[in-house]
Amino acid sequence: MAAWPVEWSEPGWLLSLPVAVLPWLFSPLRRADVAWDVLLPPDPWSLALTRAVPLAGSLALAALVLALAGPGVPERVVDKIGRGAHLVLLLDRSQSMDNTFAGRAPGGDEISKGGAAARLLGEFLERRPHDWIGVAGFSTGALYQCPLTGRRSANQAAVATVALPGLAYTHVAKGLALALDFFVDQPLSGSRAIVLVSDGAAVIDPKTQQMLRTAFKRHQVRLYWIFLRGAGSPGIHDAPADPAEDNPHARPEYYLHRFFQTLGVAYQAFEAENPEGLRRAIAAIDRLEKRPFHYREVRAGRDLSGPLYWAALAGALLLLAVKSLEA
Repeated sequence: MAAWPVEWSEPGWLLSLPVAVLPWLFSPLRRADVAWDVLLPPDPWSLALTRAVPLAGSLALAALVLALAGPGVPERVVDKIGRGAHLVLLLDRSQSMDNTFAGRAPGGDEISKGGAAARLLGEFLERRPHDWIGVAGFSTGALYQCPLTGRRSANQAAVATVALPGLAYTHVAKGLALALDFFVDQPLSGSRAIVLVSDGAAVIDPKTQQMLRTAFKRHQVRLYWIFLRGAGSPGIHDAPADPAEDNPHARPEYYLHRFFQTLGVAYQAFEAENPEGLRRAIAAIDRLEKRPFHYREVRAGRDLSGPLYWAALAGALLLLAVKSLEA
């Protein structure tokens, strides 16, 4: 096991460590002359106290000097091998997510699409202890919520926001561009994927489409789309029967699905018409994204001076107690 590296913020104090020998040279107790003690029986408690007093003084001084030198373990990066993926959860924050799958405001025991997504994605996070997961949202614009991290508390807090009231429209292109930016300057190791959770889509112009194709290929990111299909809305696999509706403005979800099929990366779409369908889609992604990958874990630094100050205080209190008992 590798030893922890210890750094000193004020190393100059270490030059004062020799003061720890002073209690052995000068006793804090008052000396008393005794005429003759040969006939006195041996007293192990007195002998132990004679040794304990200077020892306590030395430890107190040494602990105080070490504490003043500011010892600490610096922040460090640990290389690890895990089984999972680098995932970005891209969540729709439009107002339509406030409705149920039946297309109305929740009432009674009903749950909104956003509420179902928050709960089930929260359970998904608990099952993925080794993943690095980032969270982003989108409505009129893109919403940066949580960077790629292995800290589930941050992920859970970000995912929970999808259950809050929605904001405005569905600008999926801005959300995808932001999600792809999560992988910039990240080491290419293991699986990379974006999980898009949305109940709608929007028209993406040709220039933006080409930019997204290039970014998906450059970062080697797979895409999963969980389409939360409301009651009565057409599916993403259903081609328009009416030629007048066969265009991106009339059927944006269908055309977005077709665009995703041209990205040149692995893509899979799921349609969820109720919370159970959403659960099945998340479970399928959970099964697919379990591959070995290399990742780095940042461990926070620690200040070690606190226990040393307590040790110095304990030694000083012991000396005061002995001094108070002096006859």
